[in-house]
Amino acid sequence: MIPLRIAPVPGYTPTVGRLVSILAYVRHGLLAAVEGLSRDQLDHLHDAESNSIGALLAHMAAVERWYQVFTFEGREPSAGEEAEISAALHLGDEARRTIRGRELDAYLEELARTRKATLEELRARDDAWLEAPLAARPDLNAHWAWVHVAEDEIGHRGQIRWLRKRLPI
Repeated sequence: MIPLRIAPVPGYTPTVGRLVSILAYVRHGLLAAVEGLSRDQLDHLHDAESNSIGALLAHMAAVERWYQVFTFEGREPSAGEEAEISAALHLGDEARRTIRGRELDAYLEELARTRKATLEELRARDDAWLEAPLAARPDLNAHWAWVHVAEDEIGHRGQIRWLRKRLPI
């Protein structure tokens, strides 16, 4: 059971730890929303404009990877880096065509690998880093960026719940 409170987490500075607790809570809800889904359910398209649940899971990992580069490395991803995650990052037609045929464990492993890297990097940072302007976009700080990652996951978790309730299979 995940603690239902936003509080510092051991191993992190106080504010970074609170952010880590938010990310953990959000992920806990996502995992519950997708538990037990089959490959066919992950690939199902509700209509011609929707994204599959699998594509939404891939999107969450891609968004987190994008923000890892943006905040931890202080730059926007290169064209090559962005090309690797483009379908998942931008969703739409390309994602509907290419993000298919994977089992739930493959998506969950990708999400876990990505989150592990995030947590390792956050452990090496402090609250001053979290609040400082980002090198790549001085009008933003890392705190905003990582809250945005959580916000994106929460929004797509809602889509997943909606889609799951309407699965024909």
